[in-house]
Amino acid sequence: MRRRTGLGIAGAAALAWGEWLNWRWSRSLVGTNGGVSEAVVVLGYRNPQATANFINRWRVRSGIRSVAADSARGTLVIFSGGATSGCIAEAQLMADYAQSVLEFDGTVLLEDQSATTWENITNVIPLLEDVDRIKIVSQPAHALKARAYLRRQRPDLAERLVRAGDYRPGEWLVGKPLLALYGLWTLRGLKAEERKVSL
Repeated sequence: MRRRTGLGIAGAAALAWGEWLNWRWSRSLVGTNGGVSEAVVVLGYRNPQATANFINRWRVRSGIRSVAADSARGTLVIFSGGATSGCIAEAQLMADYAQSVLEFDGTVLLEDQSATTWENITNVIPLLEDVDRIKIVSQPAHALKARAYLRRQRPDLAERLVRAGDYRPGEWLVGKPLLALYGLWTLRGLKAEERKVSL
C-alpha cells in the first residue's frame, strides 16, 4: 500500500512539474504590447505524410485559438515550415488543415522554405515588419526557443512578442513531463535572461 501511495505521489509530482514548466515557458520573452494588427506564426513539425499529422493539427488549432477575438479579421496567420521530411511543405499541410477542416477564413500566409527553427524565424521576419503584436505558436519550449531566436535576430521585433494560446492547463497533461524533459534538453543553449518569465 505504501509503495502504491509513493508511486501515486511521485506521479502527481511529475505531472505538476511538467505543467509548471510548460506554463513558465509560455510566459517567457513576451510582453503586453498593444496596437491594432497582429501576426500569429505557427511553426511546423516534420510531416512525411500527405496530410497534417497529429502535432501539426494541434499546432494549427492552437494558432487559430491564438487569434485575438477583437482583431480576428485583421490578423495574419503565418504557417512556417518547408518540406523537411516529405514532398509537401509543412506550411501548406497546416494551411490546408486550417482552411478545409477547421474552416478558417482569415488571412493566411505561407513560409515554405524553412528546415530549422532558426530558418523559420529568419524567413518570417519580412512578414512581421508592419504588425503591432507577434504570437509564436508551438509546444511551449519550442515556441520559447523561437522567441529567443527572434530576439537574437531582431530585438526590435521581439519587443512586439505577446503570449499565444498554445498553453492550456491540463492539455497534454500526461505527456507534459516528457515534453518538459525534452524541452530542457532543447533549451540548453538559451541564456538565463532568455528563460525569465515576463508575465
